[in-house]
Amino acid sequence: MADSETIETQIRHLLTNISAYIEQYHGGTVEFVSLEGKQLFVRLGGACLNCPLVPATLHGWVEGTVHQFFPEIQVIEQK
Repeated sequence: MADSETIETQIRHLLTNISAYIEQYHGGTVEFVSLEGKQLFVRLGGACLNCPLVPATLHGWVEGTVHQFFPEIQVIEQK
């Protein structure tokens, strides 16, 4: 169980960094919702709301970056 807590903590820190980048350059945010097994649930906000580029942000930036460090994790948008 300690391993999963460590992974969750690491993913939370990674999402904080991704969110800071997205907020600074595009006005959007990404928020950790939950980690359930190998599924990471996130919520996009700010300028990402109703933006037609949400799939690119979610799959390109968020999921792509998470997969660099945690290839087994599937990122799912929570609405």
